[in-house]
Amino acid sequence: MDYFAHIDGERKQSVLEHSEGVARLAGMFAGEFGKYEWGYCSGLLHDIGKYSLRFQRRLQKGDVQVDHSTAGAQLCAAKGGYYSFLNYCIAGHHAGLPDCGSNTDNGGESTLSGRLKKKVEDYQAYQTEIEVPQLHSAPIDPKAVPNPYFSLSFFMRMIYSCLVDADFLDTEAFMKQGKTERDPGTRIEELYRKLDKYLENKRWLENKKPDTINGRRSEILRHCMDMGTQEKGMFRLTVPTGGGKTIASLAFALRHAAAHQMKRIIYVIPYTNIIEQNAQVFREILGEENVLESHCNIDYTSSEELRPMQLASENWDKPVVVTTNVQFFESLFASKSSKCRKLHNIANSVIIFDEAQMIPPEHLKPCLAVVEELAAQYGSSVVLCTATQPTFQNFFQRNWEPVELCPCMEEQFRFFKRTRFEDIGTVTEEELEEKLLKETQALCIVNTKKRAQRIYNAIKGDGVFHLSTTMYPKHRKRVLEQIRKRLEDGKKCILIATSLVEAGVDLDFRSVYRQLAGMDSMIQAAGRGNRNGDRSIEESPVYIFRMEGKEFVPGQQMQIDTSKALLLDGYQLEDLATVDRYFQMLYQLKQDEMDKDGVMRCFENQNYQFASAAKKFHLIEENTVTVFVKREQEAAKLLGQIRSQGYSRTLMRQAGQYCINIYDRDFEKLNGQGALRPVSGDIEDFYELVSEELYTEEMGLKMDIEEGIGVFW
Repeated sequence: MDYFAHIDGERKQSVLEHSEGVARLAGMFAGEFGKYEWGYCSGLLHDIGKYSLRFQRRLQKGDVQVDHSTAGAQLCAAKGGYYSFLNYCIAGHHAGLPDCGSNTDNGGESTLSGRLKKKVEDYQAYQTEIEVPQLHSAPIDPKAVPNPYFSLSFFMRMIYSCLVDADFLDTEAFMKQGKTERDPGTRIEELYRKLDKYLENKRWLENKKPDTINGRRSEILRHCMDMGTQEKGMFRLTVPTGGGKTIASLAFALRHAAAHQMKRIIYVIPYTNIIEQNAQVFREILGEENVLESHCNIDYTSSEELRPMQLASENWDKPVVVTTNVQFFESLFASKSSKCRKLHNIANSVIIFDEAQMIPPEHLKPCLAVVEELAAQYGSSVVLCTATQPTFQNFFQRNWEPVELCPCMEEQFRFFKRTRFEDIGTVTEEELEEKLLKETQALCIVNTKKRAQRIYNAIKGDGVFHLSTTMYPKHRKRVLEQIRKRLEDGKKCILIATSLVEAGVDLDFRSVYRQLAGMDSMIQAAGRGNRNGDRSIEESPVYIFRMEGKEFVPGQQMQIDTSKALLLDGYQLEDLATVDRYFQMLYQLKQDEMDKDGVMRCFENQNYQFASAAKKFHLIEENTVTVFVKREQEAAKLLGQIRSQGYSRTLMRQAGQYCINIYDRDFEKLNGQGALRPVSGDIEDFYELVSEELYTEEMGLKMDIEEGIGVFW
């Protein structure tokens, strides 16, 4: 009898053909981290349940349902030994990595224990075509890792990624007769030559004058390129604002990847606005086809020309990937196959964490645990890149000492110092407003959206702007362009904003006012003053102030209190030692909260809880509701499509440009007064703003909001 895996009209793919195709691909993927035989074995055994007569009937007639995934898991369980580590991968290759479950599970669909006890269709015909491969190498060396159970769980997750991506790709190739439109882009070695040519044309490496900004940038760039030949491992790039870290980090990454035959470069960035800026720079240097943006605001389905990018976004099969902290870390703790496909492509990569200090302290332990695994076990190199370097060393389990890539770091910070800090103590809103009204070009950053709106309302007029996450992304971009134009033209420009302008927003103000916040936030805010070095330090003040009264700033109070204590002790914001001490104190205070959801406990004592960990781990709190604002014609058109067509990833990504996120208590206020209504019954926590007067061009959504930290994903 012939056994088939897929049928497409008159065309048929046998189970053996599919299994061997998946095995070869999964083996190749796992080979990137030295585990070819594990990938090959998982691929060969994943579909042996299709050797049942009932599955063949379903394939021919479609009139029955058959579980074909459990058979391979049960076979591996019966063989025991190393094979038992493939149970989770094979059982979950469609439904997702399961929880282990308990001995009381009896045939349940949701846990591995239940699946292993489940009665399945007779699949023994597999033995006529498939021989179970031998597994000779251990998944990990338990003596060489600090947390063997977590390392084993991560190994299974990576093999799972190899398997599900190979399964998708082989099935896709059959269904499309090999015409998949996929384009993996240019080899790293060629991209390094492109960068070299770009730098030669720009003559950026020629300036060796240490008394000029371009000379200093050139020094940092050359040093990063030279350091690219270093052995794989953990690095940090501590570069002051204006030091050219974007190009310098790319130069190190390309040189390093070329020197070690690494597959790709992955930039992990906290904010989408920084992603968009950096990705545009990379595209200019390396070519459009080689740079993949992977975040909520990017949509590759708008034209056939972007089809290869859409396909690459599924598994990150491009040489340069630019993504968010949320996409990166939540994928590494995900359980569903669609989110896990890409994980094997992180192995043997250079991973750059831009603004590394933005990894939330309450998730630091699980985040650093996966970063360590990638560097220690999967051939990746990690670069922690920021002007305000966090002290992660105490939380690494392997005693990493990251190698600094910035030459003469302290000297660079002294040279690039462009502003002076001045602590003006406690002020009232009225006093702050009076100071701002006397300015010509000033940025004022406060800790809450509510205060930003109130101050803006008090001083609004020609040349006064407001910017916060009460405005949807497309609106914010439009306002930012107006602000940039006024600054460039030397016109009056006073901006009242929240923390979203601190990092990655290229603005150059004469004066900066920053409400007391985390030390890194205040230093980042200073980077928006005298950005181009056109004025003297004395002419470029950064005023640090406190506000009268109490203020609720969720998730930031400990950062504020730590900064306050350091300033009272006489620490200076200008000193690198202050940043180091700040993070030491902050992490010491928060050390009991660095895995607040208990994610690491999901991987203890071989009782692996993959599905539970995925539900628990969210880098951004989920107690928000999305509000769609249909002020623009394109937004109204999108809303109609969503209502008529229902949920789709493409439509929701497009809609993201017109959405804001609000917290639960603010949702209750707005919903209670009838300002919101659900967009569609099949989309949870997604509402349309029906009271259009509550949204203005000046401030976005008018509401009493206490939170000042933006929601980015």
